[in-house]
Amino acid sequence: MNLKLRLITLGLSAVAICGTAAWAQHSHEHGGAKTVQITGQVVDIACFVGHNSSGEKHAKCAEACARAGNPLAVFDGKEIYVSISMDHGNPNTKLMPFIEKKVTVTGTVMAKAGLKGIKIEKVDLAQ
Repeated sequence: MNLKLRLITLGLSAVAICGTAAWAQHSHEHGGAKTVQITGQVVDIACFVGHNSSGEKHAKCAEACARAGNPLAVFDGKEIYVSISMDHGNPNTKLMPFIEKKVTVTGTVMAKAGLKGIKIEKVDLAQ
């Protein structure tokens, strides 16, 4: 019985070590992506897309939506760039202080299946 318990423990330890090594090798790089600057308004996409709501009068609602888990994005007048997190964190964190304000965002743009996302490095209020 004691040997069986030791073998199970050894097997589980091996799985844990291999899993940790595999996770360390896990890459979130996106080939060919370039760092860019985008200037636009920070919006919550649920209200912006769903019922055309944006602007200072909508800021409290947008904040509530973002805190509830709705994604924030930057709308540059033509396109929407959804904030994405490549480190498994909250993608809204860097945009929260700027809801419904005009900003300049520095980051890496990635696109797939018609969606444009931006991995944000820096956010500043736009002039």
